[in-house]
Amino acid sequence: MTRHHHFTGTIDGITIPDSALARAITEFVRDTETDLLFNHSSRVYFFGALAGQQRGLSFNPELLYAATMFHDVGLMPAHSSPNLRFEVDGANAARDFLTSYRIDPSDIEKVWTGIALHTTPGIPEFMHPVVALTTAGVEMDVLGLTYDRYADATREAVVSAFPRTPAFKEDIIQAFYDGIRHKPDTTFGNVKADVIADKEPHFHRGNFCSVIRCSHWHG
Repeated sequence: MTRHHHFTGTIDGITIPDSALARAITEFVRDTETDLLFNHSSRVYFFGALAGQQRGLSFNPELLYAATMFHDVGLMPAHSSPNLRFEVDGANAARDFLTSYRIDPSDIEKVWTGIALHTTPGIPEFMHPVVALTTAGVEMDVLGLTYDRYADATREAVVSAFPRTPAFKEDIIQAFYDGIRHKPDTTFGNVKADVIADKEPHFHRGNFCSVIRCSHWHG
């Protein structure tokens, strides 16, 4: 018997898959993450799936659910490595979980890639729908980049099912910081360097040009 509610509602034709795997994902992520991140990840699934509907993309809902629900698991201490990007930690956690369910390795790779690239703008949108839509959901829920592409009633239905905290914008930035503050070097060249800089005014971020100039090459 599952201890956590597995949402069975429908929003604009989108549902969370009613399968043993999806229920296990819900249970695992509910037990692993904070309410803030669980609700965020659930909204990311719906916004991503709705984006797929809007774009006419065909996708496996179970795989999209796995990618969206695991995308921030790497922020949690139990799944955070000392030296890998948190995105990779989350992708690895999803791979381990799905492997135990005997999912096709090529499908697991799609989920891994969707999680690993979800903070890398400009690339996922051209990849497999599971990869593209994971990022689409994140960009909607965190950045609001496609806010106007969703009807008011649709946004409100998603947020009603999986509420945003009153200060979600600051809360999610803090959650990012809490999950990566112990390994700032992993933010080199990616958006999470902005999070460290925001919380630590004296943070000196790595510089790509400096790495080139300080290499062992002459000239």
